[in-house]
Amino acid sequence: MKVLQINTICGSGSVGRITVDIVRALEAEGSEGMIAFGRRAAPEGVDAWRFGTNLDMGVHVLHTFFKGEHGFASSGQTARLIERIRAYDPDIIHLHNIHGFYLDVEQLFRYLKQAGKPVVWTLHDCWSFTGHCAHFDYIGCMKWKTGCGDCPQYRSVYPYALFKDNSAKNYRRKKAAFTGVPSLTVVTPSRWLAGYVRESYLGAYPVEVIPNGIALDKFHPVDKGLRERLQLQGKYILLGVASMWEERKGYAYFEELADRLDDSYQIILIGLSKRKLKTLHPKIRGVMRTNSMEELAEYYSMADAYVNTTLEDTFPTTNLEALACGTPVITFATGGSVESVDASCGKIVPKGDTDALVRAIEELRREPDKREACLSRASHYDKNDRFREYLALYRKLLEE
Repeated sequence: MKVLQINTICGSGSVGRITVDIVRALEAEGSEGMIAFGRRAAPEGVDAWRFGTNLDMGVHVLHTFFKGEHGFASSGQTARLIERIRAYDPDIIHLHNIHGFYLDVEQLFRYLKQAGKPVVWTLHDCWSFTGHCAHFDYIGCMKWKTGCGDCPQYRSVYPYALFKDNSAKNYRRKKAAFTGVPSLTVVTPSRWLAGYVRESYLGAYPVEVIPNGIALDKFHPVDKGLRERLQLQGKYILLGVASMWEERKGYAYFEELADRLDDSYQIILIGLSKRKLKTLHPKIRGVMRTNSMEELAEYYSMADAYVNTTLEDTFPTTNLEALACGTPVITFATGGSVESVDASCGKIVPKGDTDALVRAIEELRREPDKREACLSRASHYDKNDRFREYLALYRKLLEE
């Protein structure tokens, strides 16, 4: 079995790491995998091919900014990709993020419709069925159900169509491009996203739910004296982690918590920029972004609770990482964030309700230790099990 995966990047970021892990799972069972990607570099030892160029990405960015047409440029490098697909001749084509300033999606899908190969498309956000944005839950916009237009976010959120709202036309073009593939299966990491997909024009395709997984050999309880090194003995530690603390990740709620909680609590946020660190609330400790799973596991293990104040999210792996380190999770009832948490291992509070968030923190502090329940819950998200689900899906599609 030969599987070609297509994604913006390879080996870095959550989705880029997933592509490499799937190749490893294929190789472990004697199959073959290759990754075609548009930007950055691939790790050594992976069969990967970068078909994008920095110049083309810049042109695509300008195309998006000025024409409001994200995903409809990069025709030359998309043609190179299609030629490589023909030469590689995979049994399965697996799409991940096809947005990100590197593909002409209409051109790619014209090829997929005539290639006659099974296609798997894992959606990591909502871009595939909207006229512009990758996330709409934050503002509660449901225009994608009827065709978009007059987009309230076209300037303010990725992919930043700064000078023109083309969301209505984009919606029509994407619908025409993405529908009608003879053999396509949509995969989502959460039941929440699967529900929206079924309401969209992609709902004509089969939809499977395969949750994100994590490396349980990396994320597990560990104590190397971090609490003592940071001189936080006796503190009740609340941890927040984000790759980028933008508004939708709920940074403002941690500032409110810092104002309302007494000095027996200590908030630590990981993933802050240098600029954010300079303006950090005096009662919050900040840590810059780290790609070290070992370092993250130390922080998760030290924390008494992991607090996820995200206002929109598909299925955050940070919840899983915290649970795997034995740390209970408190999350807003947002998107797929609630699907990894139950009463045994944490608390779910109404989105944006700071009073309820404070109560949940105080209640959790009084409750019995939840470490074993957290570890039990995390065992359901071993990434190796999730990748075996992908391999089973590939085999099923080839048998049809």
